[in-house]
Amino acid sequence: MAEADPGIFAALPAVREVEARDAQTLDRLLVEAETPFVIRGLVGDWPLVRAGRGSAGEAREYLLAHAKNRAFPVSVGGESDGRLFYDAGMAMNFRMMNAGLAEIFARIEEGEAAGDGPAIYLGSIDLHDYFDGLHAANHVDLGARQPLASIWIGTRTRIAAHNDVPHNLACVAAGRRRFTLFPREQFANLYLGPVDNTPAGRAISMADLHAPDPDRFPRFADALASATVAELEPGDAIHIPALWWHHVEALDPFNILVNYWWRESPRWLGHPQDALNHALLAIRDLPADEKAHWRAVFDHYVFGDPEAAAAHIPERARGVLDPLTPETAGRLRAYLLRQLSR
Repeated sequence: MAEADPGIFAALPAVREVEARDAQTLDRLLVEAETPFVIRGLVGDWPLVRAGRGSAGEAREYLLAHAKNRAFPVSVGGESDGRLFYDAGMAMNFRMMNAGLAEIFARIEEGEAAGDGPAIYLGSIDLHDYFDGLHAANHVDLGARQPLASIWIGTRTRIAAHNDVPHNLACVAAGRRRFTLFPREQFANLYLGPVDNTPAGRAISMADLHAPDPDRFPRFADALASATVAELEPGDAIHIPALWWHHVEALDPFNILVNYWWRESPRWLGHPQDALNHALLAIRDLPADEKAHWRAVFDHYVFGDPEAAAAHIPERARGVLDPLTPETAGRLRAYLLRQLSR
């Protein structure tokens, strides 16, 4: 895999490092976190980590011993250096297929032997749906949180900067991974691609961190000026707060990551990306004066003080202007579905 100019990463400040010797300390760090942090050795005692430190083959055997007998979704292709991205026609430069884990690992081993195999990438594989006992033997105590636990397995790959709505605790189990992180507000300087044609559901940066193009992406230098970087070894973990942008590189021939996603808001709330998509459909292309009106309406009802917006309405008649509950959120969702299906 072709490495980026090391000067790019050497010039970036390191993500701050903290210690968490018990679940209570980790919980406090996660609650208080406003910026990313690294915890060295957080999962160093996992059996999966110990297998990965032995060899890639040991790690694969460990996973196969826990894998369910089902087809796994896998991405195959990418650029010669493992970049999973768009091709010249803005289609994906990789193809999706389904195969058993043993077959996928055999293909990875063939590529390792030949030294020129394609990128092979299993992304966001649900630990409970695809493995038996793997989560029980290898997990982080996150207290009352109920996270989605996923595993990411593959060859050398790099994933363009993107963000996720949930909070993320990512734990390296095998291989090394490099995370380059950008604050939330840098989205305009990252030159995001289409929101409806994405590799994995989230818009990604069109700027290549390995080959910045200042003529095409002049503001990307401003994003880099606010970036931090962390290179993680097996057993290390990184916390990425919700909506922080992260460029992720798997640096070794075989790599495994386990991550946990959770939201602090209730699960029954809607997804903000759906609201953005609906606004693109309903508001963006209106005449300027009407757009200005709807901006003011959103500021009043959504971004302003919700109590003040409904104070003149009798309490029992405020409907969805009151703080949402599972019941009122369900009624609002049903109403929207009826409207969108007209």
